[in-house]
Amino acid sequence: MLIEEKNIIKKILEIEYELKDREKNNFLERYNKDNIHEKQIMFHRCDKRIRFVFGGNRSGKTECGAVECVYMLRGIHPYRKNRANVAGWAVSVSYDVQRDVAQKKLLRYLKKEWIHDIVMADGKKGAPQYGIIDCIIIKNIFGGTSTLSFKSYEQGREKFQGASLDFVWFDEEPPKDIYDECRMRVFDREGDIFCTMTPLKGLTFVYDEIYVNKFDNDEVWHINMQWDDNPYLNKEEIKLMTQSLPDDVLDSRKYGKFSAAGGLVYPEFDEKIHVIDPFEIPPDWRDNISIDPGLNNPLSCHFYAVDYDGVIYAVAEHYEKGRDIDYHAEKIFEIASALNWRKDGMGRLRALIDSAANQRTLAGIKSVAELFYEKGILVNTNVDKELFSGIAALKSLFKQRPPRILIFKNCVNLIRELKGYWWGNGDTPIKKDDHALDELRYYVMSRPCATRVQAPKSEVQKDKESLYNAIKRKKTSEFR
Repeated sequence: MLIEEKNIIKKILEIEYELKDREKNNFLERYNKDNIHEKQIMFHRCDKRIRFVFGGNRSGKTECGAVECVYMLRGIHPYRKNRANVAGWAVSVSYDVQRDVAQKKLLRYLKKEWIHDIVMADGKKGAPQYGIIDCIIIKNIFGGTSTLSFKSYEQGREKFQGASLDFVWFDEEPPKDIYDECRMRVFDREGDIFCTMTPLKGLTFVYDEIYVNKFDNDEVWHINMQWDDNPYLNKEEIKLMTQSLPDDVLDSRKYGKFSAAGGLVYPEFDEKIHVIDPFEIPPDWRDNISIDPGLNNPLSCHFYAVDYDGVIYAVAEHYEKGRDIDYHAEKIFEIASALNWRKDGMGRLRALIDSAANQRTLAGIKSVAELFYEKGILVNTNVDKELFSGIAALKSLFKQRPPRILIFKNCVNLIRELKGYWWGNGDTPIKKDDHALDELRYYVMSRPCATRVQAPKSEVQKDKESLYNAIKRKKTSEFR
C-alpha cells in the first residue's frame, strides 16, 4: 500500500510540475498580466486599419506586433472581430533580422500544439528558431488553418505583388514602394497594416503620411512608446543609458521620436496635453478670428477664445487652397454662424490678417483686405509679424502647466503644422506648411486678455440695453 501511495504522490507531483511548466512557458497567457504595458494594450484596442508604433529600442514595440499577429492568426483577438483562415505577412529589414527579431518573438508566443506546419527557407524544420522560416501554418480556433509568410525589404517591391491578405506587419520602417504595394494586398479584404519601428531615417514618408497624417486619413493611428513605458526595464539602467546618449540620439532611441538636423520648433507641444475634445464655449469667451491669406496656397483661418483665466482656445478652423475670397468669406461666415460668433450692428465680423493682404497685385485692382471688407469681414492688417518674438511667446504658452493654450481636435491642420514645423539652417524655421502657425502667432502677439466675469444684469439694465439697441437699429436704418 505504501508503494502504491508513493506512486500516486509521484504522479501528482509530475502533473503539478507539468502544469507549472506550461504556465511558465505560456507567454501569450502571461502577456500583460503581471506587469501592464498600457501602450501595448492601447495598440491592441485601437480599431483603426493603419496603426504605427513609434518606439525607442527595447520599449516593447516588437512584442506587441508579434502578439497582434498571433491574435489574428489564431482567431482569438480580444478586441476585434475574429476571422477564420487568416493570411498575413511579417516583413523585416532582412532575413537575418527576421530570424533574430520578428521570427523569434512570434515563436515565443506560439504554443507548439498550435503549429500545424512550418516551411523553412533555410535550416531545419525541427529547430525553426535557428533557421529562416518561409511560412508558418497555424491552427485557427474556427477550424482550418491560418498562414503567416515572412518577407524581407531586400526582395524589392516586385516580390510583394499578387497576394490577397488580412494583415501585414512591418517590423521596422518599410520603403515607400513596398508600403504602397502592401496597402494593395489588404485592399480587397479590408485588412490591416501595422508597423512597429524606431524612427531612425529622419523625415520620410512615414513622418508625413502617418505621424503628421497630411492626408487626414481617418484610418491612420499612431502611438509613441519610450523606455519609461516598458515595465520590464530597470529604472536605474534607463537613467544610466539616458545620461550616456546625446539629445538627438535620445529622441529616436529612447522616445521613439522623429528628428531632423535642426529639430522641432515647438517640441513643447504635446498632443495628449494641448489637444482636447470640442465643447460649447460661453459667449463671452469668443475673442477674435485670425487669417493668413492664400489663393493657390492654403488660406488658414482660426477662431480663438479666451477663458476667465486667460487660457487661449483654438476652437474652429477653415483651411483650404485654390479658392477665391468670395468662397473663403462664405465659409468663415458659416463657421461664425455655427458658433454664434459676435458681429457688429451691421452683421460684420472682425478679424486679424497678415499685413501682406494690403498689397494689390497685377491681377486685380483691389487688395485682399479690401475684398474681405466688401464681404463683411473687417480685417485688421496691423499685426505683429516679428517671427522670433512670436515663436518665443508660443513656446512659453505650450510649456506652462497647467497649459495656457488648448486646441480643439477639429483644428486638424493647425495640429498637423505644429507637429511638422522644423528649424532649418541657422535660426530660421523651414518655410513650409506654416500658414496656420503664422496666423496663430498674429493672434498670440495681439496679446489677448482674460475674459472678465460678467455680473448678472438686472431687469432695469436689460430694459435700457433693449431700448438702446432699438434706437441704434433705427438710426442705422435711417442712415442707409
